[in-house]
Amino acid sequence: MKNRNIKYPVLYALLPVLLFSCKKFSEVNQDPTAATTDQVQTEYFIDNSITTAQQNPGVSERGFILYWAAAGHQISDADGATFSWGSYNDEWIGEYYGNQANALSYINSAITVAQQQEAVGTAKLYTKNLYWIARIWRAYLLTEMSDCFGPMPINGFQGVNPTFSDVKTVYYYALNELDSASAGIDVSVDAASSDLAKEDPAYGYNWLSWQQYANSMRLRLAMRLSEVDPDKAKAEFEAAAATNNFITDNATNFGVQEVPGYNNLSGVYTRCWYLAPIAVTLNNLMVNLGGVSTSSQLPNVVTDQNNLALAQSKIKAANYVGQYLPVQFTTMTNNPYAPYYFDGLPNTIDPRAFQIFYIPGNSANAALYPSGTCGAIDPGTTDTFKLADGKTNFKPFDAAFTWNPMPDGNWGAKGGVINNLNSILNIGVSNGKVPSLQQKFRTQTAKRIFFGAWETYFLLAEGAVRGWTTPIDAQTAYETGISRSFDYWGVSGYTASYIASTDYNRVGTSVAWTHTTEPAAGFTASYIDGTNAVADTTIKYPTNNLYKNGSLKNDALTKIITQKFIAQTPWLPLETWSDHRRLGLPFFENVVLESPISTLPALTSGNFNTASQQFLPQRMKYPSSLSNSNVNGYNAAVSALGGADAVLTPIWWAQH
Repeated sequence: MKNRNIKYPVLYALLPVLLFSCKKFSEVNQDPTAATTDQVQTEYFIDNSITTAQQNPGVSERGFILYWAAAGHQISDADGATFSWGSYNDEWIGEYYGNQANALSYINSAITVAQQQEAVGTAKLYTKNLYWIARIWRAYLLTEMSDCFGPMPINGFQGVNPTFSDVKTVYYYALNELDSASAGIDVSVDAASSDLAKEDPAYGYNWLSWQQYANSMRLRLAMRLSEVDPDKAKAEFEAAAATNNFITDNATNFGVQEVPGYNNLSGVYTRCWYLAPIAVTLNNLMVNLGGVSTSSQLPNVVTDQNNLALAQSKIKAANYVGQYLPVQFTTMTNNPYAPYYFDGLPNTIDPRAFQIFYIPGNSANAALYPSGTCGAIDPGTTDTFKLADGKTNFKPFDAAFTWNPMPDGNWGAKGGVINNLNSILNIGVSNGKVPSLQQKFRTQTAKRIFFGAWETYFLLAEGAVRGWTTPIDAQTAYETGISRSFDYWGVSGYTASYIASTDYNRVGTSVAWTHTTEPAAGFTASYIDGTNAVADTTIKYPTNNLYKNGSLKNDALTKIITQKFIAQTPWLPLETWSDHRRLGLPFFENVVLESPISTLPALTSGNFNTASQQFLPQRMKYPSSLSNSNVNGYNAAVSALGGADAVLTPIWWAQH
């Protein structure tokens, strides 16, 4: 596949003309070697904008992995002690900000070129459609950055210091852009050239698909305002819903193909020094959810017959929670399962879990990372536990066919509980001990999904629950969203039994739409104590104080957001973070607090069992490069933010 980053060097030479000149192209002095309006086309800039926003490995490591994934609670914090703690790194944030600013510069240039060509009569039949598409993509980019930082310049990234607008203004602007652009696209226009399709890495300039994306994006952005500006949210949502023209099939998901190497199209999960283990939040949602037995799934994911027999033998009872190790494991978090080591496989689990994460000990789909310059491959599962004396004595254990998430936080003196626990995500350490992203996400052969069909249906389901006018009822939309997600992962054979299940997951939520009975406060669980004896205890479901003051765990909205969260994994952690900031759903556990965390001053040993907005990162700080280069713009941005330029300052649309 061609390298889009270096495809048209003439573009870069033309940028100063596009960004700083108010003259028409016909008025610019021509040089025999200079670019003309025939050489520089709108589609080139759109192509470069989309591929830049895909994020090269250096940017995706710092933006997607270290910030979105950590805040979105799908994958454990890659370094365990930065954004999930409320801390940040200015260099990392600066690289992401600069990259997306470049993507916005490209798309603004696309719009300028289209306007210039229309003005001087050099536009092609399809140029107007490209103009509308560029405005759709600009709306996405602006709101992506706004969701990360807050106030953004709607007139920015055009070569001059811009004026920053508050988040409300950004969202109103983006919603209007999507409305205008969707209506503006003429789907009857003949693209005329097969070469044009090659310049669109998302849809190959299928006009209808872009129109559907605009309408689905409008649903997303409208719903973002549901808690802070409900009248506007309802009006925009219903207007978009009335089109009944969205992304509704996985064939029209907005996805961009990853490409091997180190370029803008390289995979976001390819950096070998990040193990990418399943997060505690996602694990608690998936375990026991849906009633699909692990036993029925294993033959499809464990192909070695000897391993299959071992795996089947390690499936545990439905109410088993593991080995109780309060000396070695943390008790300083509101995740009630934290002190337990799950020394086997869950009795039932959401079937998407085994499609996304490999089972320790299963070489069939284990990620062979670290590798190469990152250290020797070690898919082994043997490690050591620190014994109860808490000193230097260690006991070997084998993690083969066990299922344990990686908790984020400050483990203090318990940091060596599992040998290398603090360093397990660092360069050169062995993997294989915890379920982590499968090899297929490392090979750069997938499509990075920006918008999936499942999200359209979950948005429609939420709108219907709110009483808004939708073209489909809430239950049908909800179950169709699950179906689209199951189709995507190739597990559609389980759909019917899954959507009928009334089993509660680890946080007290079931799948079946009509099953809204709240769980009891807790359940009787079995575990293995320090003498290796089986014992019983009562595990209380965690209280989510951020949603309905913790009173509901199994209502319709909780079900919708639970399924949306799972379906968005692993491609859309920014969306799961945004949904949580908006609603407080699903339940996000607090980070481990074995020692104080200076960047989360409100989280203490007296309140760690309470869910609070003050215990979770709310936004990314503006990079110092902004305040250094545009101090007036930076000051205006902070003023519009309505609080300090800090990680814990909520964005306007977030839950308050």
